[in-house]
Amino acid sequence: MQQTLDADIATIAKISAVPTILEAVAELTGLGFVGIARVTPTSWHACAVLDKLGYGLEPGSELDISTTLCQEVQHTRCAVIIDSVSESEQYRDHHTPRIYGFESYFSIPLYRPSGEYFGSLCGLHREKAELNKTATRNTLMLFADLISRQLASEVVLDEAQAALSDEMKTAKLREQFIAMLGHDIRTPLSTIMNGTEILRLRAPESLKPLLDTMHRSSHRIASLIDDVTDFTRGRMGGGISLNLLHESHLETSLQQAIAELQSVFPQRQIVAELPQGIALFCDAPRLVQLLSNLLKNAIIHGSPAAPVQVEVQQANGMFELSVRNSGPAIPEEKQAQLFKPFWRSDNATGGQGLGLGLFIASEIAISHGGVLEVISTDDATTFTYRARIAGPVQA
Repeated sequence: MQQTLDADIATIAKISAVPTILEAVAELTGLGFVGIARVTPTSWHACAVLDKLGYGLEPGSELDISTTLCQEVQHTRCAVIIDSVSESEQYRDHHTPRIYGFESYFSIPLYRPSGEYFGSLCGLHREKAELNKTATRNTLMLFADLISRQLASEVVLDEAQAALSDEMKTAKLREQFIAMLGHDIRTPLSTIMNGTEILRLRAPESLKPLLDTMHRSSHRIASLIDDVTDFTRGRMGGGISLNLLHESHLETSLQQAIAELQSVFPQRQIVAELPQGIALFCDAPRLVQLLSNLLKNAIIHGSPAAPVQVEVQQANGMFELSVRNSGPAIPEEKQAQLFKPFWRSDNATGGQGLGLGLFIASEIAISHGGVLEVISTDDATTFTYRARIAGPVQA
């Protein structure tokens, strides 16, 4: 019960308009006490109070429900509005005005979104007040309706926030599970990959096409695991991990990535312009992963009639790695989506991965303090990784 009461008081406290409403009611009516009460069949508690009469009530204060007129409002669901107790045949001998010493009084019911009675907007004064004037009465009713509507809005907001919190917890657990699963899968997958390599060396020629397929499939699974692991690590706040080293011949690692993709897609031509002695302070395996992701994207989405071009430039303290493919231009509205996780083009097929390649490439670029950009025209689409060279590297 106390927990529910505390929640109701907190709900009223979160309605930013309540203090203004109480001030407006006091100004409109001239009453010295205005408040919002939470009323149940057995209790009366103050939720918000404007007390200029010194009753000493504050949010959470309790009154004996039997001493209040709010109990009557709860039973009848009708407002009680009294200009003058002493002039009222119904209330001049009532015990409540005698207990609290008021002459004028109002109590208007408030409701929850479900229609359940919540409590009342109430006010009182030791002197007579003209509360039953049409304009005054209608305004008081309007304020009560406004508070009831705000109660509904707060309930909806609380439910939405609770649902969002639950979803965020579920998402975090799901990402933790995926990260653990990816880690646990690596061990049996490594066994399969090693076994396949051994069989490829010893198996007869008739089995080699099958073993080559198994080899490519196992490496594809490993690549998917790497993508999911990198994604979940980024989502859980770890970002893309780097092992930065001074590389003096980065072109060797980049050329290996190109050769691997060429073997997977032998029907596609890849033309690379890599200068010798590329010196860079970087995580070479991660830049290889970035290039590999960009190459796979270019091969899948580019025109088979034209080669995919890879180019590296170092000038004016900047390192640039670009991958270019021919094909239809990417619409501008889609370019903004390219680096988001799980985004795939409308014509994507089931064999094109999880839609994490460009996202991870972008995260690798960001982790290196660089940027990954795309320029797409009717002639070609070019992805360019650009980063500042972090000082000279000793060969």
